[in-house]
Amino acid sequence: MRYVVREVGNAREFRLFYQYQNRLYRDCPTYVPSLDYDQRHSLAHSPCLDYCRQKLLLCFDEAGRVAGRCCAIINPRYNERYGTRRMRFGWTDFIEDFEAARALLTAAEEWGRSQGMTEIHGPLGYNTMYKQGLVVEGFDSVPQSNNLYNFPYYKDYLERLGYGKEADWLQYRFDATQPLPDRLQRLSELLLQRYGLRIADISSLKKDKSIIARFFKEYNAAFLSVRNFVPFTDKEIAEEGGNYIDRLDDGLSCIVLDGDGGIAAFGICIPSLSRALQKAGGHLLPLGWWHLLQAQRHYDTVDMMMVGVSPRWRNKGLSAIIHAHLGQIWQQHGVRWCISNPQFEDNDALKVWNTYGEKELYIRRRVYFKNL
Repeated sequence: MRYVVREVGNAREFRLFYQYQNRLYRDCPTYVPSLDYDQRHSLAHSPCLDYCRQKLLLCFDEAGRVAGRCCAIINPRYNERYGTRRMRFGWTDFIEDFEAARALLTAAEEWGRSQGMTEIHGPLGYNTMYKQGLVVEGFDSVPQSNNLYNFPYYKDYLERLGYGKEADWLQYRFDATQPLPDRLQRLSELLLQRYGLRIADISSLKKDKSIIARFFKEYNAAFLSVRNFVPFTDKEIAEEGGNYIDRLDDGLSCIVLDGDGGIAAFGICIPSLSRALQKAGGHLLPLGWWHLLQAQRHYDTVDMMMVGVSPRWRNKGLSAIIHAHLGQIWQQHGVRWCISNPQFEDNDALKVWNTYGEKELYIRRRVYFKNL
């Protein structure tokens, strides 16, 4: 079969692009659909587009049917920070035909070369707020609502095209009802007392109008040393940050304050929305909104979205406070399972999971790399 790749050129093709993955995975029981509204906004109105360049590509077969899509991205802030000329690919899906994948990725690579790029990696979004990381283990696991899913053949096709592993993220699932390790609880109490720290009342904290800027100032600082991270701009924080802060709940998350009221560490979790999004099928209407509302009221699984420690408090063990407190409040609220956020396999923070007796590797994700 011969394939033709074209840049999205009109509203109809744009709709084909942002709805394609939901059509491709329509019969897949482990896929979590993306909301059409979120896709449209991200691809056309994201604040990241103030500095990122992108090219939306669609692959068509001989009958004019869509066989794949790819968003080729250049993030100049990333290249400046890391001293590279690297592009990335995201929003990349294709049918089970190697020639379709080859046509699509070749077109993306050619555009990157024309823009002076010498390397490509992905799947990645504009920044770490977006879905990223190809699933290479855990295909039977339902991903978190803010994470990618893909068929197993994606991995094989990318590797045939010369892409190799840059790094892997690991996600764990653990039983939130298991007793907290005694040493974790003792360490948490010791650290709170030794450093004069306290657990914030999140409901009160959210009334502080400066909380979004304060939180993401610490977020940017906490993740500066993480691979591929680029600090969020003020505009990104204003738009994306409010979504996270509004969803904070004393019964699911933990923010640790120091003696001056500064944010020392944080662990942000939300009810799992994956099953609700499956029922919504990518649409808020007619009943998608209701399924999402019910998922936030009645749940037994929580998704760990982000865990971080301010550089001022690094290497003092504050993650023990986060995990001890989260474990307590989850048990109080009847949470059965927790699924961790993706963490790079060489991240020292992964050691904390060794304190949990019962855990399982839930999904392994990979970012791929290739020289152009």
